[in-house]
Amino acid sequence: MLKDVIEKIRRYEGITRKKDISYVVEKLREVSDFGATEIGFGDDAAVLKDGDGYLLLSADGMWSKLISTEPYAAGKASVMVSVNDIYAMGGRPIAMVNVIATGSKEECLLVLDGIKKGCEKFRVPMVGGHIHPDSNENQLSVAIIGRARRLLTSHTARCGQDILLAIDLEGRQGCHSVKSWDSNSGKTSEEVLERLEVLPFLAEEGLCETAKDISNGGILGTIGMLLETSKKGGIIYLDRIPKPDGFDQIDWLKAFPSYGFILCTDPPNPT
Repeated sequence: MLKDVIEKIRRYEGITRKKDISYVVEKLREVSDFGATEIGFGDDAAVLKDGDGYLLLSADGMWSKLISTEPYAAGKASVMVSVNDIYAMGGRPIAMVNVIATGSKEECLLVLDGIKKGCEKFRVPMVGGHIHPDSNENQLSVAIIGRARRLLTSHTARCGQDILLAIDLEGRQGCHSVKSWDSNSGKTSEEVLERLEVLPFLAEEGLCETAKDISNGGILGTIGMLLETSKKGGIIYLDRIPKPDGFDQIDWLKAFPSYGFILCTDPPNPT
């Protein structure tokens, strides 16, 4: 059973397609800092020094298979993943821009409807961008800027800490083309933002230093990326990972949740 889980996760496209990041990082490493960079590659957002706080910068591109099959969902997801990246760093979003490539005005309008819905839900403005109106395929990328007073990062996990999964199980299965869990639909903006506000609260109160947004690598893939960045190992108890009723375990470990974060914290003090 365990070997089967490990093998299926290792072969999962959401993890294997990330391997090309290595040569991108190596090629651009020499130009990643001209004096203001606090954190460059390897986290949910890059961090720049900004007075007594930090500016956060992140960019995400949507899977082409999601855009081609569910353009409205892709538009919504582009906002969600960008916003989550900023909160995962202990920050709060300021604004976004996008790059859209499309060969179909009708499909582009569906993407834009999704983006609009996401902006309304998360209360983050989309302030500009660029469109390629004559592309052979639909593509969508979003960049976001945010600000943090104190940071949560993937670099700060320590030996002896607990690995925590913060996730909202109140939701429904999301997109059909990508394994996902939608816990935002049906909730008001106030409810969605209240949950996200937990992350900067933990950072600012000094309750946590380490976090990562669960990406398309899924729960186990995201834990692996966090531990790799921190140069640590970890023990995962699969039977302690909560999941919604009716969701296959392997699919759940691969799923992209709309609200899901991995945290590392010191064990509670004995009483």
